[in-house]
Amino acid sequence: MSKIYCYECRRLLWNKFFGGLIVVLLCYGALVLRGVTILGVSHTAPFSPWSFGDYLSRMLPLLWIGALFFLSFFTSVKARRTASLIDAAPMLPSHFAFVRCAATFTGTVILALLCIVEAAVFYRQMFGWHDWSSMVFLALVTLLPPLVFALGSGWLLGRLGPWQLYIWMLIPILLAVLPLPEILGLWNGSFFTAYPLTLEELDPAFTLPGSIAIVQLLLLVVGVTMLVFGSKRRSICNH
Repeated sequence: MSKIYCYECRRLLWNKFFGGLIVVLLCYGALVLRGVTILGVSHTAPFSPWSFGDYLSRMLPLLWIGALFFLSFFTSVKARRTASLIDAAPMLPSHFAFVRCAATFTGTVILALLCIVEAAVFYRQMFGWHDWSSMVFLALVTLLPPLVFALGSGWLLGRLGPWQLYIWMLIPILLAVLPLPEILGLWNGSFFTAYPLTLEELDPAFTLPGSIAIVQLLLLVVGVTMLVFGSKRRSICNH
């Protein structure tokens, strides 16, 4: 199984699309860091959790799109044509689907880490700041639930029809312009700009309301559940 995982990772990451996506991601990240983050958000420091969270939320749509593009390698018409070969392999289809999900998740994590590393280099060069241990929880709670949800929902939609993945890529862009309620503020980043203004402190420490934490946890659970269901669905259909 490890050999198949390495093969799928090479197929996803060793191609022109991945290189182009990295270039777009880093260029856009540089624009956000130098045009928005450097000013700080809601009267906080540029290297505050609030400003960093705002940066991550602005990068999230591209990360969402990248994750779904990775999935398109496995749900395309061409991939469906090779399904008979996969069925003949000495491995359960559900295990093969799990390996592909793992490879897709690996590629998505690499993209997210590149965004974080770019911010780290920026903070180091501009402010000499490197207290990244305080940002680990923020990065996980901001990026992990929506990206796992993107993979889970995209995995199911891609099996229904490959074209649905491309429509699903527009969701984070749509959410970014919609006036979402506060409980969904992490989806479009409004939480990082609005919530600090409700606190009495100047440049307050990062706090996450319980209601938003529950929403993010539910999002993560739903995403994992859809990934598991999507992986087993093929084997069920084959029988």
